[in-house]
Amino acid sequence: MKKSRTNNPDALSTRLHYPGDEQRLPWLPLLLDAYAMADEGVALAIRNEEKRRRQRLACGKSCGSCCEHQKDLPLFPHELVGIYWYVLEKVGASERKILKDRLGERTADSPCPFLFDGSCSIHPMRPMGCRQFNVFGQPCAPGEDPYYTRRGDVLTPLADYTDRAFAAVIPFYELEETDPAAAIRLIRAQIMNLQTFDWGKLAGNM
Repeated sequence: MKKSRTNNPDALSTRLHYPGDEQRLPWLPLLLDAYAMADEGVALAIRNEEKRRRQRLACGKSCGSCCEHQKDLPLFPHELVGIYWYVLEKVGASERKILKDRLGERTADSPCPFLFDGSCSIHPMRPMGCRQFNVFGQPCAPGEDPYYTRRGDVLTPLADYTDRAFAAVIPFYELEETDPAAAIRLIRAQIMNLQTFDWGKLAGNM
């Protein structure tokens, strides 16, 4: 895996590269472009909000509170394909064994199955909803979903960057709709929930 700055030399995010896989999988460059765009928007929104608030983001390394307690984590078909690929081809054998057991045993109250010791085991392929969920003020209390308890502390993503991230994956869906805005609406309508998704098929392929 390689990292590079986006086309903008002042970019706030990096675009991941998997050269061999990107040649083999036509959808992968689209997904990587989309995530780079989403990350750019998140970084810019955080920078702007930190200046406005005059305080740093409350989220920090190894903070997995949202992965443990949130019950509504948006997931889209193009992101699902990325997760399948990453788990089956990139996750190490020992982690994959643990993950397979977790996927088979999870319940409605289980944390995100991809959370290992406070870190995301599919971090390069984590969905856009996970990338965009950031909190100011103070770290989340145990069991807290700040989206409901203190919405004002939750980062509002930049809509333009979010739309551009969805636009990057339009070819994945092979839609007949030619209007980009309408195509994005069709993609958004296919939203799923990572926490309630049936991961049994993935576990069966591991």
